Amino acid sequence: MLTTMFLLGGCEKEEAKTPAPYALTADAMGRYCGMNVLEHPGPKGQVILRDIPEPIWFSSARDTVAFSMLPEEPKDIAAIYVSDMGAAKSWEDPGAENWIDAKKAFYVIRSSVKSGMGAEEAVPFLDEGAARNFAAKNGGQVTGFTEIPRDYVLGTDAPDRDAGLEIDSHGGGQTHG
Repeated sequence: MLTTMFLLGGCEKEEAKTPAPYALTADAMGRYCGMNVLEHPGPKGQVILRDIPEPIWFSSARDTVAFSMLPEEPKDIAAIYVSDMGAAKSWEDPGAENWIDAKKAFYVIRSSVKSGMGAEEAVPFLDEGAARNFAAKNGGQVTGFTEIPRDYVLGTDAPDRDAGLEIDSHGGGQTHG
């Protein structure tokens, strides 16, 4: 009986490690802009911390990725979710429940499509083929979560920089194309 309780306790802790995403509602306020997330088109994001039972919302996927990179932000992250733009109705309506694990998504960066605030965006997709189709239509490059350049996310990557000269030291992304 003690073994059963121990095993059940272990399962509960395992489930608590990766909480399910929350549905996007009209109450969601962006962490960095302080505005209603639904007021902006394009992909959204949410971060769920281990000890806080509600998500931190982001008006863009890029801001969501930035949260994970900034040293002053909490590091007790239980889950990071972004909109799957391959399942979105449109750029203006990215969806309230089509969330994907941000670390497993394929991102299109340096495309001609901008975030709801007019900045560069990291456009997330569950399916790599959908990401490549988006990049073919809108420019940019397809990359994984860990290969997104820090400078691109944190805003120091100049838009006119020749990305074609960069070397992908992570082995997962392709150069500008």
